[in-house]
Amino acid sequence: MAEKEATVYIVDVGLSMGAIHNGRDVSDLDYAMTYVWDKITSTVALDRKTATLGVVGLRTDGSPVIISALCDLIDAVVDTENELQGEESFDHISVLQEISNILLPDLKQLRSKIVLSGTDNGDAISAIVIAIQMITKYCKKLKYKRKIVLVTDGRGPLDADPDSVKEITNKIKQDNMELVIVGVDFDDAEYGFKEEDKSPQKVWASNEAAARNEQTFAELTESCGGIIGTLQQAVDELGMPRLKATRPVPSYKGQLALGNPEEYDSAACIDVERYPRTMVRRPLTASRYVMRQDPADAGTQSTGTFVPDGDIEMPDADGNNLAGVKSSRTYQVLDEEAPGGKKDVDREDLAKGYEYGRTAVHINETDENVTKLETQAGLEIIGFIPWQNYDQYMSMTVSSILIAQKTNSKAIMALSSLIHALFELESYAVARLVPKADKPPVIVLLAPSIEVDYECLLDVQIPFTEDVRPYKFPPLDRVVTISGKVIKEHRNLPNEALTSAMSKYVDQMDLSTFGRDEDGNPSEYMPMTETFSPVLHRIDQAVRWRAVHPTEPVPPPYEILVRYSNPPEEIVNQSKRRLEKLIAAADVKKVPPKVQGRRRNRNEVKPLSGLNVEALLGGDKKKAKVSAQNAIPDFKRLLDSADSIEAIRDAAHQLGNIIEARIKDSFGNIAYPRALEEIKTLREEMMEIEEPEVFNIFAKQLKRKLLSEELGGNRKDFWWEYRKSKLGLIDNKVAAASDATEEDAKSFWALS
Repeated sequence: MAEKEATVYIVDVGLSMGAIHNGRDVSDLDYAMTYVWDKITSTVALDRKTATLGVVGLRTDGSPVIISALCDLIDAVVDTENELQGEESFDHISVLQEISNILLPDLKQLRSKIVLSGTDNGDAISAIVIAIQMITKYCKKLKYKRKIVLVTDGRGPLDADPDSVKEITNKIKQDNMELVIVGVDFDDAEYGFKEEDKSPQKVWASNEAAARNEQTFAELTESCGGIIGTLQQAVDELGMPRLKATRPVPSYKGQLALGNPEEYDSAACIDVERYPRTMVRRPLTASRYVMRQDPADAGTQSTGTFVPDGDIEMPDADGNNLAGVKSSRTYQVLDEEAPGGKKDVDREDLAKGYEYGRTAVHINETDENVTKLETQAGLEIIGFIPWQNYDQYMSMTVSSILIAQKTNSKAIMALSSLIHALFELESYAVARLVPKADKPPVIVLLAPSIEVDYECLLDVQIPFTEDVRPYKFPPLDRVVTISGKVIKEHRNLPNEALTSAMSKYVDQMDLSTFGRDEDGNPSEYMPMTETFSPVLHRIDQAVRWRAVHPTEPVPPPYEILVRYSNPPEEIVNQSKRRLEKLIAAADVKKVPPKVQGRRRNRNEVKPLSGLNVEALLGGDKKKAKVSAQNAIPDFKRLLDSADSIEAIRDAAHQLGNIIEARIKDSFGNIAYPRALEEIKTLREEMMEIEEPEVFNIFAKQLKRKLLSEELGGNRKDFWWEYRKSKLGLIDNKVAAASDATEEDAKSFWALS
């Protein structure tokens, strides 16, 4: 179970927070709220009931809020209730949000409450007392991670009575609370920030009455083991993505067996547990919602299907106007007698069928167990292989970690022996894993891992024979002719000059030692711990910002997310000369620009010389034909030479006749794939030259002839193949020049 948290944020909204300092274009309050909102929205995004927070306003215009609310804490901080009620230091402090789970409506209400006040009165020490009381009252004696965060500019008065501060410090230590003070323009020598011309009320003075400043805050945090820092550093670190802590969930608990314990007494069995070591973290997903409508006022229907009343309503605590949307699915079967050629059926009436060639093999639910492999949960070692015999490409999944049962000292000793044996022999173990009963077995590779503070086995799934795709590609360093002759020098092979230029360029672009550590020594440029997913954290940043600022534009991505989007400018400049030499050695030339020809929107490549080679050689003036033996190339060549719409239609008519003849003369379905490829080419070419009606006329004619059995009898089997290929009418949504609507394209597939 995740750790329970209770955090109270104390936000200084005093009049002095409305000033603008140090060249910023926003007020100190808005600058401070950048940090506060980020922390609050991060807690909201966790979506955990155990992550709670509250907000206290300091130097507010409101009246005192804690005359009767501090009864539980009086004895711990102040002597008597009467003394507390008589203290003016608790004026101008307001509880803006009690400790609880925060939802989006709460954020909106909180945003309306945190506004600049008209006073500078309000004691920050007293605000800390209120925060302590809120946490004590909420957490009681339960185990919580307790935290107080004070954000202030330090320009307000402080009641730093030594006795009261001591009592506060003792209470913070006693309840194991963490105090964090973030100051607007506080000096921080470690971070390297110092505010010039600091207000006299913030600097340390020898006068005891002036002890209301940064020094007081520093002494307070030091005495209770807290943290104090400047807001500049806190805001700068907001761009650093926060990694989500995940609770380890075992994927397997059982025995690691070496040998069959049921047959051999010498077999070894070790109690182990398996946990994920790496796991892909997915970005936030969006859900679909619609604005709630009063049924009496609803004039239109949503395209989504709503859940019945009682299910679509979101919790009242959300306080929003949204209703959830539920998707529905209908199942249809072909039925020539039904309207539209299809009939709706219930899911319960459907049966599973396994595709076998062009047919489906039906297996009843009662016989479905014949398709399942009955297995028992277990992890069995089936062999060992040397390290050098394993290729990295064979890893099929994310990695997992295998450790001994935590409370079993015998298992810990046995697994440690196996790990060290594998490490000393430089070998991996190959094992058969069934994580749960009746789950399909997988083959995993077990690799030893020995660290300073723990030992384990790392495992990844490796393929079965059927999972491997043994593709063959021509070698890159030689050319092998049909006769088997090996050629080392060829126009498609790099020469020594090109190889040398490329090698030097790669060396110049080396990033392995381009970075610098804290001492200025060369180090890795892109360490894995600093390489974050831009998509994941950008979505998270945008959602958190929009939750608080619904109308303001989302700020640009944090610098750390786009840091590695491009190579370092310094290394690019250093390697510029090497790149120029590489371009010269490779004889890289600019691709000739594409120009618009006379043949409607088709592009032709203009030669660098500017000469028309076909005109010089004297093109064939005879009318070209599309041959059945070479239909697609002839058709494209005819389109390239077409200079009128009549020529385009003639070429399409010729190819259409060939397609129909191919279907008509086909023995069974032998010629169907070739006919479908020619239909696809005709469709794509007509879309490219913006003549969709030429294809639509052909498609309608082809359908009519198929259904009337004019193409060699009953050819409905080709119609189903044609329909599966989705080469129907070109509607105006795909091509603006088409006269066919989207409804026309859908109705085209109906058998009518």
